[in-house]
Amino acid sequence: MLKQSVDWDKNLDYLVFAALYLSLLTITAVGGTRQYSQQRKFAASHLFWRLPQCPFCESSRLRSRSNSAHSNAITLTYSYFSGSVLFDGALPVTGATGKIDVSIFTYYHSLSFFGRSANVLASLPYAVANLQGQVIGAETHLHRSGMLDSVYRFSVNLKGGPAMQLGEMRNWRQKMLIGASLKVIAPSGQYDPAKLINLGNNRWAFKPEIGYSQRWGNWLLDAYAAGWFFTTNGEFFSNNQYFTGTRSQSENPVAAFEGHFSYDFKPRLWVSLDGNFWSGGETTVNGISNPHTVQRNSRMGATAAIPITKHQSLKISYNNGAYINYGGNFQNVSVAWQYSWIGWPK
Repeated sequence: MLKQSVDWDKNLDYLVFAALYLSLLTITAVGGTRQYSQQRKFAASHLFWRLPQCPFCESSRLRSRSNSAHSNAITLTYSYFSGSVLFDGALPVTGATGKIDVSIFTYYHSLSFFGRSANVLASLPYAVANLQGQVIGAETHLHRSGMLDSVYRFSVNLKGGPAMQLGEMRNWRQKMLIGASLKVIAPSGQYDPAKLINLGNNRWAFKPEIGYSQRWGNWLLDAYAAGWFFTTNGEFFSNNQYFTGTRSQSENPVAAFEGHFSYDFKPRLWVSLDGNFWSGGETTVNGISNPHTVQRNSRMGATAAIPITKHQSLKISYNNGAYINYGGNFQNVSVAWQYSWIGWPK
């Protein structure tokens, strides 16, 4: 629990919504921004995935390019977040800041799905978070360390991305691609219903997404539109000294948009400018909604991918809040190492 001297019984009407916000801070980094072509050796970005209330994640983005069947990649990502917390009047909190370290293990596999290029992905994140601020004038500190909710995603190209073998990939040139994906966040993270602040969210989250990709020579434009949908957390801050019964928390859907404009210097060596915007997510606790928790936020950043060997690559990214009305106004630096190969182990 939080170490603080505030009378919780008198201030719970404000503080119950801190769980929504402070738990999502750690999950902001779970996913990745987009998936890349075989030429990029699957250098998936873990920039920008921001699942409201959850992340985040991170978004492992819709796979919008074509890949040879049975391509595989393992990615180890480290992300560091540092910055302030904006509550927009939802809580009587001032001077809120946080430092969050997130480590992610991701496995990726491509396949043929009715003749179309498709892939599956699974990510396991671990976070260490240190947050502090003043709640009605009293200094408050929080430390959490543990597993975050796990991430799973299936995506498929609908137009322009047929499933191909390695020999066919060498002669393939991208033009326009359209694809779709479904991401699922499972409630597998560290969660104690008696505590206000948790790393896990104790609910499922679903993100259907559609993506568009267009290439002009070495230039590439990617755009995504998605919606987040959440199940109810049936044990939100319950069965403790403040609430002896069981309480529930729900969240409205969130609309999310994302874009990337990149330049390929050569296969697997590229840079991109990245941006996103999401809106919605008003929360309700035991039937009482809080309009101050609606999010209308945007982030901007840049990413670079660098090949190391035939099977290994590095990705470095930076992003910052362009417009934040509620949530974490963090700067983020991420470094990812990836090892990729084609075919099944022999």
